Amino acid sequence: MPTHLRIRLTRLLLGLALLATGLLAGAFGYGAANLVPTFNAVPLDMRLSFHAELMKMNGITMQAAMAVSTLSSLTLAALTHGRTRLIAGTAALLTLTSFLITRLGNVPINGRIKEWALTSAPVDHAEILRRWELFNNLRTLTALTAFALLIVLALKRPPTGGKQPCGEPSPGAAS
Repeated sequence: MPTHLRIRLTRLLLGLALLATGLLAGAFGYGAANLVPTFNAVPLDMRLSFHAELMKMNGITMQAAMAVSTLSSLTLAALTHGRTRLIAGTAALLTLTSFLITRLGNVPINGRIKEWALTSAPVDHAEILRRWELFNNLRTLTALTAFALLIVLALKRPPTGGKQPCGEPSPGAAS
């Protein structure tokens, strides 16, 4: 692939990774900072009903954001080298971790919450909801860290010797 096309592709991938990961971290961050405290402030039946409805809406959008974040960061890692590859690969692993925490931690509890909204919460519901919040905090932290790493790549100064950001050679540099 010609160098100038590789540079453009790398920049586009970085932009896509930043967008998707920023949306992911922002959505998780908003939930942790605003929704969870609100959930805890309202009566349990209201929380359960709202939580169940919210998860219906979040299912597709959040999983899509996690997939685009992971795949764009992983592709960016594959197309670059050195420190850029390491940072982009780490961002991909972190967004994959957010996905795994969600699928293995939050989603099963969401299923239980959906049932409770139709019936009633069990005696140990407070402990189960506390675990959901712990998983939510962990996935928020992994998404936010991935976003911060991608920002580092976007702000990276070109090193001396004709290189561009993201570890790609400049169009005029020898290949």
